Amino acid sequence: MTKENYTGAKAGISRRTFLQVTGAGVVTATAVGGSSFRALAEPYGKFTWISPRGTLEVLDDYPYWAAKKAGYFGDLDTDMQPGPSDGTATVKFVDVGQADMGFPSPGVFSFAIQNGMKLKSVFHMGARDTFSFAFRKGEGTKDLKTLEGKTILLGSAAWQSITDPLLASQGVDIKKVKYVEAGWPTWGTALASGQGDAALSWEGLRAEWIAKNLDFEYWLGVQNSKLPANTFVVRTADLGDPDRKAFLEKYLRGWAMGLEFGYQNPRAAVEAVFEQFPTLAKNLGPELGTTSILQQINVFRGDMDKREGWGSHDMASWQGFFDEIHKIGQITSPVKAEDVCTNELIGPANDFEKAKVKADADGYKLSEGFAALDVDNIKAHLFDSAVK
Repeated sequence: MTKENYTGAKAGISRRTFLQVTGAGVVTATAVGGSSFRALAEPYGKFTWISPRGTLEVLDDYPYWAAKKAGYFGDLDTDMQPGPSDGTATVKFVDVGQADMGFPSPGVFSFAIQNGMKLKSVFHMGARDTFSFAFRKGEGTKDLKTLEGKTILLGSAAWQSITDPLLASQGVDIKKVKYVEAGWPTWGTALASGQGDAALSWEGLRAEWIAKNLDFEYWLGVQNSKLPANTFVVRTADLGDPDRKAFLEKYLRGWAMGLEFGYQNPRAAVEAVFEQFPTLAKNLGPELGTTSILQQINVFRGDMDKREGWGSHDMASWQGFFDEIHKIGQITSPVKAEDVCTNELIGPANDFEKAKVKADADGYKLSEGFAALDVDNIKAHLFDSAVK
């Protein structure tokens, strides 16, 4: 894919603009009503973050909603967009200026690099590998090599860029694995109905699937993989603009504070998301919502004693990933992690009063349903669904 594929792109998306990626890979925007584009104030105007999953009604983005509720973004003008479910949209839209920050998996980030998109990872959310493989009960495996000759279900064909390096790093001959695009959000239901042999999943989603009566067993990346997980990317050129860089530091500080708030009081962070999305609250409820967020906190926090702070990149882990995907041909040229990932914003992003955030979290008055939960008990059973 080249820059010539992107025609007529403009920066700045209203809340009423539906983001699309055509079958040919061309980014388009359709206004639901009124004028979809507006003049921008410096340095960004409304700063738009775009989801990789085609929806915002999930718990994955809890740091944003918790931070927004607590006022941690200050006077920054921020927006969240679900985007289309096409797995590569989160990088395409940032590349052409129709969004300002994306949240791709490392595999989709590698798609951007391979296709010449000048993007850089600035805040590594997934310190541990969030990805897993779901199996019907009694059919799971601890050895992924047994998936050779089998069929794996994906929600988007673009997710193969996630599964190929994960499988290869576990010694699987990926040429012997078949993939079927079973659609978003139906690929888990397809597995339950007897299609395929396994399905890609991730932390947080495990709890959400239970709420949909999708009860699987899992090979868990958080227990078995050294690969990195999803990260925040921006246009490389934005880091060279002092005003935009300063904005990014403040914006990421809001996310870091939201992450800290969620770590200190997971139930309060779930409530912040549930207030935003009542349907999600109804579908999950307090216990599964808290289970989901605890799974994700484990991924986002990682081994914090060895990190520079929330969002810092483990360059060795990233280099291992890039070496793996070069070996399997997912990228055609070697990539040096330091060229496409940076920790230059991590210090400023983590420059906040942790005591204040802790006080905010501790002082939050939980609703009755959340106050009644035994968080320690939920933590003790967080990985019960792992293949035994």
